[in-house]
Amino acid sequence: MSFKKDEEVSFRHDKTAVIQEARMFNQSNISPRRCRILLTKILYLLYTGERFSQQEATDLFFGATKLFQNKDAGLRQMVYLAIKELAPYAQDVIMAMASIMKDMQPNTEVVYRPNAIRALMRVIDPSMVQGLERYLKSAIVDRHPSVSCAALVSSYHLYFESRDTVKRWGNEMQEAINMRPSITQSSPSFGGFGGLRPGLTLRFGGDRQSSPVEQVNMPSMSYMMQYHALGLLYLTRQGDRIAVTKMVQQLGQPRQGVVIRNPYALCMLVRYAAKIAEEDPNMRPPLTQMLEGWLRHKSDMVNYEAARALCTMSGVSVEQQTRAISVLQMFLSSPRTVLKFAAVRTLAELAQVRPAAIQSCNVDMESLITDPNRSVATYAIATLLKTGNESSVDRLIKQISGFMSDISDEFKVIVVDAIRSLSFKFPSKQSAMLTFLAGVLRDEGGYEFKRAVVEAIFAMARYVKGCKEAALSHLCEFIEDCEFTKLNVRILHLLGSEGPHMPEPHKYIRFIYNRVILENAIVRAAAVNNLAKFGIHNKHLTDRIRVLLQRCLEDVDDEVRDRATFALHLLDSSASPAPSALAAVPLNEAPPNLEVLEQSLQAYVDSMATSKPFDYDSVPRVSEDAATEAPPSDSLLTLHGTSSSMGVTEAGASAATTADIEGTPLVDTYADHASLLGNISEFASYGTLLTTSPISAPVQLTEAETEYIVTAYKHVFAEHIVLQYNVTNTLAETVLEDVVVVVGGLMEAGLDEEFILPIPRLSAAAPSGTVYVSLRRDANLPFPVATLSNTLRFTSKEVDPSSGEPEPEGYQDEYQTEELDLGVSDYIQPADLDFAATWDQLPASASETFALTALDSLDAACSTLVEILGMQALGGTDVPANPSVHTMTLAGRLANTTGIDTVLARVRMMHQPEEGITMELSVRAPSDEACLFILSAIA
Repeated sequence: MSFKKDEEVSFRHDKTAVIQEARMFNQSNISPRRCRILLTKILYLLYTGERFSQQEATDLFFGATKLFQNKDAGLRQMVYLAIKELAPYAQDVIMAMASIMKDMQPNTEVVYRPNAIRALMRVIDPSMVQGLERYLKSAIVDRHPSVSCAALVSSYHLYFESRDTVKRWGNEMQEAINMRPSITQSSPSFGGFGGLRPGLTLRFGGDRQSSPVEQVNMPSMSYMMQYHALGLLYLTRQGDRIAVTKMVQQLGQPRQGVVIRNPYALCMLVRYAAKIAEEDPNMRPPLTQMLEGWLRHKSDMVNYEAARALCTMSGVSVEQQTRAISVLQMFLSSPRTVLKFAAVRTLAELAQVRPAAIQSCNVDMESLITDPNRSVATYAIATLLKTGNESSVDRLIKQISGFMSDISDEFKVIVVDAIRSLSFKFPSKQSAMLTFLAGVLRDEGGYEFKRAVVEAIFAMARYVKGCKEAALSHLCEFIEDCEFTKLNVRILHLLGSEGPHMPEPHKYIRFIYNRVILENAIVRAAAVNNLAKFGIHNKHLTDRIRVLLQRCLEDVDDEVRDRATFALHLLDSSASPAPSALAAVPLNEAPPNLEVLEQSLQAYVDSMATSKPFDYDSVPRVSEDAATEAPPSDSLLTLHGTSSSMGVTEAGASAATTADIEGTPLVDTYADHASLLGNISEFASYGTLLTTSPISAPVQLTEAETEYIVTAYKHVFAEHIVLQYNVTNTLAETVLEDVVVVVGGLMEAGLDEEFILPIPRLSAAAPSGTVYVSLRRDANLPFPVATLSNTLRFTSKEVDPSSGEPEPEGYQDEYQTEELDLGVSDYIQPADLDFAATWDQLPASASETFALTALDSLDAACSTLVEILGMQALGGTDVPANPSVHTMTLAGRLANTTGIDTVLARVRMMHQPEEGITMELSVRAPSDEACLFILSAIA
């Protein structure tokens, strides 16, 4: 125990002591070993979140640069690591540039040059890149892998600061892909990856007799510059789909002198090819053949990437997918756990859409049920449950029960969802599956796991005939020892809805009343409501229920007492209660359409028309037959990236038909936009519409007098952005068919195009329609900002003047429109808030000062800022009272990937005729990221 305590204490470095110890950097006789230890302490403090002030960081930075005088190679590497980490916090770091440049010369040792390149990128200003272009270009094509890799990775980071300069280095990137390293595989290297040898085996655990599972055969790293060069080349060309396609075709077909040897580079190339094939059906045949060729590569990771791409891609033939499945089946018997896990997970995803295709793998997957790695065993079980037959259900459930306690909640949820899907497929096995679910419900687990089990039992009670009574009994036992309030309330509601119609309704009363005695106020209130349902709908139980409810009148919680009083009033009514009274305790009423209900509530709140109550009866209901015939779709392991082309076409047709009948929709409020999108089934799963920009008038992408008029809206959801293009054909003698809008510039913004809802036909009878383009937001880039190009593509057909019918044959044509900007204001919805009360409640803040030289008055500055930020000026502060000094307050709601965040801004402005307008913009929001995003609108 004492050894452990001493070990822990040794890592608790005090920042003040470390700063004092840094004086040794100024000594004339430097000890490399002591300096390396001190630099390690500084890096440790930085990596563990210790904050240095600007002055402290500056002193440490320049103290470390004095160590350049020492020639010790190990010390030099530590110096470069330290100045890289200290550079963002220190001042005047560019003064160290001369010392770093000495180690960047081509004649310096390999141990210095890669580190110098990496450090230089942290200290230089983007405006100085052109002066260093010669050094970086020569480093990119250096024949030593570590030097080339360092230059390529540094160029990758530099791209976002100096995009045009890096784009000019395309020839050097191509040469880095083509060249062969000059060093042998066994030669040592200190600065990069070149020192790792092909076939190097890494052992974990220290035992020389370790099993093959613990060994990882690493591929050769001498060609690692191909991986970095390919990534940088794609980054510079990602906005040009033709250039990316050409690059993939050239590098995917080995030619003399151009061979991709690095497995990581090949995996990246496979993903690029799969992405192009998914987006462009015309390129799919040659690219799928290329992917088939990679199935036979000598590297396992390349085989797997190619197989996964073919399994998840739409439009792949059965033969091609069968070959990919054969590769994955081979991986199932591999001694390496990572290969087995990757293969069985991909097969589990494929089982969602094509279970029959992977039945040939069932024998191999059954052997994985007993795999020591429980993650592999879980996916194997989940897949077998989806592809197996009825006779194997009992055996599989028995095997599952043996290891449920050994896996994490995440994988338990996967198994439970698989059991739920199986219950719809084989209803005759309901007893075994209910027993299994009831058993795992008694096990230890978190909320998400217990919720998944309860949802599965709910689904079986609703959709599987003959198991409702058993399901309710299991749920009654669960709430006797349930620690989750939400689950208690949901189960009580189900008991109150279904229990009165069961053969023996009285046996559920005891379980419900126990909640009144033992649970918290929320659960007690729910229990009172559901007790009342038994008394109202079962006359022989009314007296017993009345006695129980009278005991609740002494409850300490107001809500429980009020509900008990109301319930007793209902029970004391006449033998046939009034319809209005019964409506207060509904039983099995038709559920509302949840999507329409959500949109209606949102529109009611946004319209601020609270003088009238919300009209709940106006929400359409789902018929009982429709609610009980089809079970809910299984959302487990949804195959991302695959969509039904039939569904997209039908959705586009329905949207276009609506436009044909009604003309281009004229929407002028946020609620209208939400209602319009909610009527399109493809967007039903997107959730609540967070913002629409602009709200009133669309963006004009063409002139009003052109032959094709195109306007646009931008709709932001939590995980998606939907671009709405209203298209009008003004040429009566021309019919347009299959009208789509091709959007460019998505890759640079981190947006992925999911699908396009086209307009089937625009004619003189129906000249207007709407094209929708669905884009997925990247969780790592919550606020993509971009300038999007828009190209209208369609098939044009001339109308025969004599018959009035279009010609049978047409020709492909396209029409370029203006660009569409996606900016800060598109993610913000104006809001009217109490600025003073809300300002102090928001935790994150940021401020910056700007000079607005282009504006000549405070009035112009206020109107411009309101437009750029998309926020609402509060209290009339958008109208300056003083022409020299003014403060404007703004409020809005920011559409984050997690929902809506409240954001506030305070703008202090001063106008001087000679210097223009000086402005201080202060922002407060729930997160620093949101604050910086709003500031970026001005910067």
